Amino acid sequence: MDATVDPSGQGTAPVAKTTSGASALTTRATGWNVRAAGPWTHRDLAANGARFHIAEQGEGPLVLLVHGWPQYWWAWRHQMAALAQAGYRAVALDLRGMGGSDRTPRGYDPTNLALDITGVIRSLGEHSAHLVGHDSGGSLAWVAAVMRPSVIQSLTVVSAAHPRHLRRALLKDRRQMAAFDHVLGFQRPWIPERRLVAEDAAQIAQYLADWTGPNQLDAQAVENYRNAMRIPSTAHCSIEPYRWLIRSMGRPDGIQFARRMKKPVTAPTLHIQGAADPVLLAHTALGAGEYVEAPYRWRLLPGVGHFPHEEAPEELSAELLAWVQQHKR
Repeated sequence: MDATVDPSGQGTAPVAKTTSGASALTTRATGWNVRAAGPWTHRDLAANGARFHIAEQGEGPLVLLVHGWPQYWWAWRHQMAALAQAGYRAVALDLRGMGGSDRTPRGYDPTNLALDITGVIRSLGEHSAHLVGHDSGGSLAWVAAVMRPSVIQSLTVVSAAHPRHLRRALLKDRRQMAAFDHVLGFQRPWIPERRLVAEDAAQIAQYLADWTGPNQLDAQAVENYRNAMRIPSTAHCSIEPYRWLIRSMGRPDGIQFARRMKKPVTAPTLHIQGAADPVLLAHTALGAGEYVEAPYRWRLLPGVGHFPHEEAPEELSAELLAWVQQHKR
């Protein structure tokens, strides 16, 4: 059953039935539900040993949209509408540990998270999809395209460097290290989780304000992302991938992962980056085409920060639609 709330995700109507105890608890406590009503439908899928929540809109070739941190499926609402209107099946996924999906005790390394994504594509009854990812979701999109190339028809990466470029920057580039100071702060035990949810997740509002360009996110969006972080266990689970990123750099699993990512991407790749992004610096993202053995397009958006899909939704949707239409099978 879908949430009986208004499309903004704010309403106070009766609680939707959900298999996620954490989501239900947050709904009872705040009157907010991750399964906002709208032109989309909600359902759960089993994939890679966990349960995943998706929102789906439209019919046609599958476009799977994967959010970043600290967001959830709702971040793609603008692109879902544009894709559905153009004749696509737009599906926005909640990553493991976030939104309405399972919060498992482990499984937050990039290899397993990428298998979550490709598993969801198969659980949707499709052999392949156009994959779109933002931020950490974009990083995982790179990984999925390397690990399961036959599943990815085209790739669109937003505000995410190729994993090998990011690793290099975090080891050698002081500017990028400083821009990732929040990730370095996440390495401490328990303290980051407590700060993320303190004062109704006020820190999330501050991050969103600091990371956005002149076109700031609207108040309702900020409120939704604060509420999403307050779902029990989300603060912990959502930063576990960042802990793996930093802590694995000198470990065998991290070194092996970096070597695996030398394998070229064979899917046509659109790479979108905000020129004013203070989190993932444009020069860190630049040059990922060296890892793509397929058509590659780099698109730098002037005056746009870390959230192009919300700061410049019409421009990003137009770029995305043109790319998937050009590379339909």
